[in-house]
Amino acid sequence: MARRSGKSRYRRVLLKLSGEALMGTQGYGVDPLMADGIAAEVGEIHALGVQVAATIGGGNIVRGISVSAAGLDRVSGDYMGMLATVINALALQNALERRGVFTRVQSAIEMRQVAEPFIRRRAIRHLEKGRVVIFAAGTGNPYFSTDTAAALRAVEVGAEVILKATKVDGIYDSDPVKNPSARLLPQLSYREVLDRGLRVMDATAVALCMENKIPILVFNLLRRGNIKRAVLGERVGSIVNA
Repeated sequence: MARRSGKSRYRRVLLKLSGEALMGTQGYGVDPLMADGIAAEVGEIHALGVQVAATIGGGNIVRGISVSAAGLDRVSGDYMGMLATVINALALQNALERRGVFTRVQSAIEMRQVAEPFIRRRAIRHLEKGRVVIFAAGTGNPYFSTDTAAALRAVEVGAEVILKATKVDGIYDSDPVKNPSARLLPQLSYREVLDRGLRVMDATAVALCMENKIPILVFNLLRRGNIKRAVLGERVGSIVNA
């Protein structure tokens, strides 16, 4: 069983990755080098004894809301997106296990040949035994994003924080890609995020975190070592809490 280092701030975390995080510099799919880099950082916090759960999006393969906008049925598009997250979960699992980190993939859509079904008690037991648990297929329901799935799973397994990995340094008052003068906001309340319509996570996910008092730490995944800095309690990114 993994034991927590005295240095780590959190005992159990949920890491929320976008599908694009696995894409790297490619325009589509999974970049094995990017998957290996993420696995290396997850392995570092796992070695500290931190219990790690993860959810991952499928936007590098298909986005349900995008294909529905192009004319496909929304429910079918959302299920396609959920299946894409399973592909990404398997890629991350493979990268982690090549580094000697034991993992389990649990899917909200049953597919026993490649993943366990999501069972809350089993997931918690895996975490207690020091395995990284990767939650795939969202909530298993259309119309719910992987942000909402991350918040739901964090509540269910008792995660102390959601580590939301992005391509920017935290939460800004406007889009930093479009506005060079955008200001980084180091700390906000859940209510501020909802009232200002800031794109941290979708409103359902933020409301679920607010109700269950789970902080959301938003940081730049592309800065090497940020995941470890986050769990050590160093100042990194932006924090959303009560």
